[in-house]
Amino acid sequence: MLDHTTTDAPQADTRTLDLDLAAAGVAGVIITWADNNGIPRSRTVPVEQFTAATERGIGITPLFAVFDSHDTITFDHPPLGTPSGDIRLTPVTDRIVHLAGQPAFAWAPGRQIAPDGSPWPYDQRTALERQLARAADLGITIRAGYEIEFHLSPADDTGDDPRPIYDGPSYGPAKMLAVDAFAEQLLRDLNRNGIPIGQLHGEYGPGQYELNIAPADPLTAADHQLLTRQTIHAAARNHGLRASFAPLVTPGHVGNGWHLHTSPSRDGDNLLSGGDGPAGITPQGAAYLAGLLRDLPAIAAITAPSLSSLQRLRPGYWSGAYTCWGVENREAALRLVPATPLLGPHHANLELKPSDASANPYLALTAVIAAGLSGIEDALTPPGPVQEDPATWTEQQRADHGIHRLPTTVQQQLDALLNNSRIRTALGEEITGAFRAVRTSDAGRATGLDPADIVRAYRWLY
Repeated sequence: MLDHTTTDAPQADTRTLDLDLAAAGVAGVIITWADNNGIPRSRTVPVEQFTAATERGIGITPLFAVFDSHDTITFDHPPLGTPSGDIRLTPVTDRIVHLAGQPAFAWAPGRQIAPDGSPWPYDQRTALERQLARAADLGITIRAGYEIEFHLSPADDTGDDPRPIYDGPSYGPAKMLAVDAFAEQLLRDLNRNGIPIGQLHGEYGPGQYELNIAPADPLTAADHQLLTRQTIHAAARNHGLRASFAPLVTPGHVGNGWHLHTSPSRDGDNLLSGGDGPAGITPQGAAYLAGLLRDLPAIAAITAPSLSSLQRLRPGYWSGAYTCWGVENREAALRLVPATPLLGPHHANLELKPSDASANPYLALTAVIAAGLSGIEDALTPPGPVQEDPATWTEQQRADHGIHRLPTTVQQQLDALLNNSRIRTALGEEITGAFRAVRTSDAGRATGLDPADIVRAYRWLY
């Protein structure tokens, strides 16, 4: 049960779990959550205190909700406007993993709750659970998965711009050979940590690599995203490397996207296939897509929220800079990956390109699912797919097709979010307010910095 795989131990069995963990050589359990900058935060408890942590939680400050990307605490959100108060962090025990790359430690995602044990309105995991309950009420099941791009440098590289571990032809075996021992450990550790992946390869940018996590229910997908980060960082450290998931690592280069794939189903049938719409999309699948397209600027404010994200979202870089969708169009912000005879109907999914590691994975999925469900409820119909690069069109051509550039400043992103009642309602006013305060603090910190300085400021945060 604790052989480096996810357990299915119920909450009530934590005392037995304590003993099992100790017998497996675990000294401590890392309880992790992600803040409103997408940065993982954690507490580690000795294994003998794990039962107590499960029953009573661990005290943490509520101000983690208003930490900005560089750990400045902003008091610009009045409900969290003082240093007073305490909340509890509890581990989700049925997701505990004995870490393959850190054998003295286990890992579990955390849930933030109020001191009396009631739900805390700033907990991002709870926001996602609300949307999953909404989907269930509509008879909709969502599957989600991530493509994760990351950069590798030698750990001792301390220059202004990192030296990539390999700078040669993209996608080839030589790029993988450069990280052969790391790749071997990473594949083994991911498998033992219970994270199924489809592939690992050298990506387009210098020192850039990518893996894709197999689709799962959205809560599991978000948990896997956090656990994959931990696994990659540990494997990199063990081989004298340093990993960065930052949206942009080097000025002027391609960035790291964490493309988010989702697919809605009803009664086991994928709504993105089996219909008579473009590429076989069904009317409800089209409505789901149209919901995302309608709310795309507000979604991107959540899924690509950092100043580094805004530099990554450029035309011509396959990052989805314009509000359009297309069938297998890698320049479209929403790329429909259709079913094929080879892969079958369940393969069809919708990829969100403007998504990266600075997004809290639970909030990213909350925003995407909320928009898609609203599209289904409103029976929306999307415009036709765009199969070209909209950056090559004139402004008038884009306007004729209702296509606009996604927000390019923090204020534009916040305006898109704050003026969107559907996404605000999904997040809740508490999270929305804290998120606004954090983004405003980040923007203020960047005043006077040039683009290269901003890239460097975010490089090792992720």
